[in-house]
Amino acid sequence: MPFSRIYNLYISPDRKYVRSLRNLLGFVPGNVRLYRMAFRHKSVAVSIKENGNAKNSNERLEFLGDAILGSVIATLLFKKYPFKGEGFLTEMRSKIVSRANLNILAKKMGLNELIEYDAKMFGYNRQSSLLGDAFEALIGAIYLDKGYSKTQSYILTQIINPLVDIHQLENTETNFKSRLIEWCQHHNKEIQFQKVKNQEDEGSRLFTVEALIDGEVKGIGQDYNKKNAEKIAAEKACEELKVL
Repeated sequence: MPFSRIYNLYISPDRKYVRSLRNLLGFVPGNVRLYRMAFRHKSVAVSIKENGNAKNSNERLEFLGDAILGSVIATLLFKKYPFKGEGFLTEMRSKIVSRANLNILAKKMGLNELIEYDAKMFGYNRQSSLLGDAFEALIGAIYLDKGYSKTQSYILTQIINPLVDIHQLENTETNFKSRLIEWCQHHNKEIQFQKVKNQEDEGSRLFTVEALIDGEVKGIGQDYNKKNAEKIAAEKACEELKVL
């Protein structure tokens, strides 16, 4: 065993925390600081703000983890469904990486026991949104600590295979348009679906629809059916706004 692992497990002041991470991850972390940051919400990082941003919170790792997770899931689905189109693959990826699903996975993994946050500042009734954020931040931390290959293996073997029923998700219908409308109503936002253009594609009319929130484009959908184009636009807007 490399000395760095021995140090982290048996000598480091963080050894108790490292052992908890080993039990969670199945491997000994190298850069412990990354994992602490992955579980630190901005509500407990306000005292070290720089230029208005909480530099020591998990927000940046969450951003990175979101991209890595999306890439791994996209590759998995591309190989698993060789004869399915882009629309199906996009919808399946959205179901797997949806905020609701990541919250469930994070709780199954026990991440709620590791997250640092200010309950008074954040509010108990909103704790669930912490879970999915921490999940993505953890993926970002693993990527920076161990690289893409190790992260991909961890996602597939420790999360997807034992915890995600892809076939069940395949048969689950999600009404993205309704979810988006409900979210806009809850946040007092104005929503509009706007047809921007039609074009002919081998004799068929292709519709392009934009989903606008308070006048800002959040999703664009294209399909030969106008309603399907709206659905795709709503789905992409949900992804952008993390409504799922």
